[in-house]
Amino acid sequence: MELTVSPAHQKLRDRVKRATRVDLFPTPAVQAAFLAGQTAGDPTAEKFVAETYHGALGGEKSAALLDEALRVGIDNVPDAPESMRALFAEFETIPDWLDPDLIEQGAAVWRRWGYSLGAVGNAGTMDTYTEGSLAVPLSLSGGYAGASALNRYLETSKWWLEVCKPGAVLTPGSKARELSLKVRVMHVSVRARVAEHAEWNAAAHGLPISQSEMLLTLLGGSVGPAFGLTALGFLTSPAEVRAVLHFNRYLGHLVGCSVDDMYPQTYADGLRLLYYFDATRKHDSGDLGPELVESFVPSFQPPADAHGVARLRGTLHLRLQAGFTRLFMLPWNRRNYRLPSGLPGLAILIGRAPFIAAVEVLRRVVPGVDDRWQAVQMKRWRRWHAWHLGQHEEQFDATKALRR
Repeated sequence: MELTVSPAHQKLRDRVKRATRVDLFPTPAVQAAFLAGQTAGDPTAEKFVAETYHGALGGEKSAALLDEALRVGIDNVPDAPESMRALFAEFETIPDWLDPDLIEQGAAVWRRWGYSLGAVGNAGTMDTYTEGSLAVPLSLSGGYAGASALNRYLETSKWWLEVCKPGAVLTPGSKARELSLKVRVMHVSVRARVAEHAEWNAAAHGLPISQSEMLLTLLGGSVGPAFGLTALGFLTSPAEVRAVLHFNRYLGHLVGCSVDDMYPQTYADGLRLLYYFDATRKHDSGDLGPELVESFVPSFQPPADAHGVARLRGTLHLRLQAGFTRLFMLPWNRRNYRLPSGLPGLAILIGRAPFIAAVEVLRRVVPGVDDRWQAVQMKRWRRWHAWHLGQHEEQFDATKALRR
């Protein structure tokens, strides 16, 4: 497969480089790694899933075996196959680059961003549904298509909420680590099924849910919101961006994203990668892009039987989500989709930005404000999640068949 830079992006890059000596593209080595990553997967987890979920054991028994190993420890599961032991060994390995202090600082950034992290992340993600390599797996698996779009978002939100709890990702047996491994197995299961599907074009798209595409999700949880949320009053310092990059790098390790040869070390390097992705878009998702984009925001519409406060609350979140798309989807992409007006939500987001900025300044100069700010943001996020989720539980189901 190939990645071709659009003439418009190349022209802008050349002009900026001549005027400022700043290159908008990553280095040639990173570009090469990003291309190679389009066809790279997760061999250790793939071997486990092929042998168990997609093998003689079957999905239901494999899921139960994984739950048991997570509950009592892999060493206490005598029937665990070697592929499963290899997966747990890789999962439990602490990378030599890991800095626990930076991990906690990065998690704290997520706690400050709170609900806005998920909203801006999803608006940015919807902007990438121009790409068949991203849209085909999501459409086939059904996670973000049709009526299930909100439920899948709630599952992802549950993972976000767990991994940013203080100390959670480094605590053996934590819910954060459990969900991370289940996300990894689910991705691998979907990858295998999509790769064999008639709608998947390996020559054009490489591997479904590839290493490079997983890298983009890590950037969507670090430099993307650090840059975008500035417009909404969140003031994230360069040091905090480096910390949240480090945090996301370890999250990548947990979910099977091994991108050390291209992972950005700085804010600027992360923005270069995002620009390079935008420069090499194929715009080949066809009807699948609108299917996914036009499912998500309307899924926040209050049900017909909702009344009073519940209806007002649901409508508020519908408007906010539409406002995030207005602000964080590229206008020339957004206009291709039928979406609720984002103007009311945008007015709310911009209107509260000065108050957020004031708190962001105070947290740097007044002791205790930062901790309180994190607590308030997380309480609001958890309250929203619990209200929508109701009695449902997160699934991260690796046994589910493709929907067509």
